[in-house]
Amino acid sequence: MEEASHIYAEYVGLGVNILAITAIAVGSVLGAIGLFRSMLTHASEDQLRPIWLAFGRWLVAGLTFQLAADIVETTLAPSWDDIGKLAAIAAVRTFLNYFLDRDMDTLRERGARASE
Repeated sequence: MEEASHIYAEYVGLGVNILAITAIAVGSVLGAIGLFRSMLTHASEDQLRPIWLAFGRWLVAGLTFQLAADIVETTLAPSWDDIGKLAAIAAVRTFLNYFLDRDMDTLRERGARASE
């Protein structure tokens, strides 16, 4: 039974990692397309803001999925080494999410002030 749980956790972790990679890939492609279009039209900062916000949302989603996958992969009888690695990864990803969210909030505030 324990072995089946480990196998199930591995597959769930793999599936969530695939979601993370997909989110980051989709966001990157959409961001690149938006950036390319804006370069062709010589877009202003106000026109670039929605592109960066959308890209940031995709990155936050990807980082969140990656953290979830790491948690799933270490749920069943983790060693202290596994817990330490998870803590380090969680800290880095939380740090990245925090600053990415902060940057996105700043962009939203600039957009709100510009539209007033």
